[in-house]
Amino acid sequence: MASLPSGLVREDVELVLIETDEFTLFMKGKPYHQRFEGLSQYKKKLQNETMEFNVEGESVQSVKVFDVDQQVLAAGSTFRPIFFENGNYQIIVTSKIDLELEFYHEHHLLRNAVSSVPVGPKQVLMGNLQFQNEVGLTTFEIRTQGKALLSVTFEIFPSKLDYKEDYRKLLDEVNEEIYNLAFHFLRKTYLGARTRVEGEASAAEFYRLIQHHFRTFLQAIKRIEQQPHRNLITSHQKVRGDQLKKLDSFGRNQLRKKASLFQEVSNGIKLRDKELMPIEGWQVKKEHSYDTMENRLIKWLMIRIEDKLKNLLQKIQSPIGRYKTEPDQEVVKTIKDMQKLFQQRIKNPFWKTISKLDRSVMSLVIQMAPGYREAFQIYVLLSRGLELHGQIYRMSVKDVAQLYEYWTYLKLGALLDKKYVLLSQDVVKVNREGLFVNLDGSNSAKRVYQHPHTGEKIILQYQKEERHLPTITQKPDTMLSIEKKGKDYSYNYIFDAKYRIDFAVEDSYYGKRYKSPGPMEDDINTMHRYRDALVVQHKGPYERTAFGAYVLFPWFEEELYEQHAFYKSIDSVNIGGLPFLPNATRLVEQFVEHLIEKSPEEIQEEGILPRGTLDRWQSSLDEKVLVGLVSNEEILKRFIQQKKYMIAMKDLKKGWQEAGYIALYLSSKVSNNNGVEYFGKIDDINFGMGASNEQVVIFTVVAWKSLKKVIKPVGYGISSYMLTTLNTLKEARELPELYMKNKDELTVWRTMRRLTNTPKIDLNNTSLDHASEIIQIQSGEVLVSVGKYEIQVKRIGSIRLISIDRQDFVSNPNRLFKGVVDILNA
Repeated sequence: MASLPSGLVREDVELVLIETDEFTLFMKGKPYHQRFEGLSQYKKKLQNETMEFNVEGESVQSVKVFDVDQQVLAAGSTFRPIFFENGNYQIIVTSKIDLELEFYHEHHLLRNAVSSVPVGPKQVLMGNLQFQNEVGLTTFEIRTQGKALLSVTFEIFPSKLDYKEDYRKLLDEVNEEIYNLAFHFLRKTYLGARTRVEGEASAAEFYRLIQHHFRTFLQAIKRIEQQPHRNLITSHQKVRGDQLKKLDSFGRNQLRKKASLFQEVSNGIKLRDKELMPIEGWQVKKEHSYDTMENRLIKWLMIRIEDKLKNLLQKIQSPIGRYKTEPDQEVVKTIKDMQKLFQQRIKNPFWKTISKLDRSVMSLVIQMAPGYREAFQIYVLLSRGLELHGQIYRMSVKDVAQLYEYWTYLKLGALLDKKYVLLSQDVVKVNREGLFVNLDGSNSAKRVYQHPHTGEKIILQYQKEERHLPTITQKPDTMLSIEKKGKDYSYNYIFDAKYRIDFAVEDSYYGKRYKSPGPMEDDINTMHRYRDALVVQHKGPYERTAFGAYVLFPWFEEELYEQHAFYKSIDSVNIGGLPFLPNATRLVEQFVEHLIEKSPEEIQEEGILPRGTLDRWQSSLDEKVLVGLVSNEEILKRFIQQKKYMIAMKDLKKGWQEAGYIALYLSSKVSNNNGVEYFGKIDDINFGMGASNEQVVIFTVVAWKSLKKVIKPVGYGISSYMLTTLNTLKEARELPELYMKNKDELTVWRTMRRLTNTPKIDLNNTSLDHASEIIQIQSGEVLVSVGKYEIQVKRIGSIRLISIDRQDFVSNPNRLFKGVVDILNA
């Protein structure tokens, strides 16, 4: 058979050919996943992988499997992967002799997918095996009249994950967080498992264990029945004197106590010149009893296992929650047959004579006697859980899509654990009522962290349900809420796990437009919907609460993906996708840290606002405030009562007309608790003559309001007036904080405010209206000086210095925060 050129196998090919004395079996399908764009890429990606493929049968003549390198069917012992999740594989079995063949698989959907169809005069087994998001080993049998003629086991590989690196690690990390969360009942595939001592076994694990050990346990019970442990029981029976034989100590003592039982006879026991004989006495009787503590324990074990089978059957026949499915009658029959055999043994006449266990038992008989040892060891195994390492048991796991969703939340928490302080967590609620363990969808899990330097809270929530929305309830996979100092609201970000990817196959729409693999367009559209739907109403119209929404999808080439449009869209519109796998966490980790470390102003600037709101937001943010001196208590009372403020025209400098608000700085002559306390929105401006016959400007305000806290002078003052912004006024706690002359200084101050509530600012003059530059800003142990060309960061008592170029700082203000954190962590 001529081989095809590499990369040209586009159609289905014969993957497996098995010849036996009774039949021929074919399997057809594609030997690679579309992800590989043909065999050439497949060979490059999976060149070191091997697939498990085993065939068992008494009359097997030959086994051939598709050789990826030669592109022909070939015999061998090791094979490259040719079966993948979401693959569709046709199976055809033709009989060589007149046999009625049957196809068997433990999963009912696959079992029913292959059936006998007439082809000419013969019956042929035919059907399709589909594996949706299911990975691992799968086994089917070809039978006749219930007897297995052939057993085939092969391995299904994941198409979006690295099997040995990512998939196994994903399973381990999920089960490490919540024991047996990865397990499912009966799926199309399974993985090898072994028992573990810790953990509460689910019904699914019990079924796999009893399925494996049932026959051995029954054989142990039968062996016990054939050679049961017994005790020699000594009892005493009252008999006539002439029936007494050799007495034991108990019988002799009874006769000694009751001399009246003796009477004289002609031929008796000679005692004091008399011949005596007892009328009656206690004869010792020894017999074997099977009602031992060991047999009672074995009977109790059988009853307990039979109860577990009854409970398992009830769960299968009465499923709960969203996983309701029609019970597989094959499984139901298997369990009922087990129950029947147990009941037959318990009703055996031998076990009917055994009493109820009333104490704990541990003896050498249980540990060493044949039958007893095996029965007890198997019961202990049936009480244990499983872990996915080993080859003894078959254990089905949840489909990869569901596992991936669980893992993304757990892994995001693990990434936050590295750098931030865990304050509290609501452990992920699990539902153990059914056949297998699931995360409880009715409960939202929450982890609360704190930034070690700023004290800002970070909240990670799983499936937080957003109700009371104007449209429909939303329930994204994971919500990251970040609090920022000076803000009374959180910045919310949605991370939604999607086990889907477009591989950008050559000549496809996605490949032509985006050039490389990435998230599905539908999933990106869903992120738009999520972000737009999450709104809150607060004293007015609805406002959007989600600042960004991102798809987490399974891909590993992080460097290549950085050129993808859906990665770049995160910077432009805060919506996009991020690759996330156990061995590809760099981009997600960097991005989450980026969100947490950024200042609220940077986040706000990156947000996408409705058209027209940006101008309004900028105007309110930069609204100017004239902070004027009040040096007399009487003048203060008059200003407050008349809702006015007056200042000499000659004291005003260029730019005062931009002020939209007036704030009053009270000198120490007015009050001991002096500082900036009152402010008001300017309603009108008039000109007049003052008491000294000088021209004055009279500001009328709508109303005077009090700041939340008085802004303290801390050694500084205002000789006449100064200008600041409304936001700075509301955030400031000390007078020097009102000084900021430009955006750079304001950004530096806000950065330092995140580290401490009261950063200390040193100016080159104690009067703010005469100061011309900031000498330095101190926040705890950190000193920051703002020079003309660079910003320097250092720690008190340390020689280490970090310099940041002013131009770099303008384009990336977050560099200062990272520099401060680096200094503190050094």
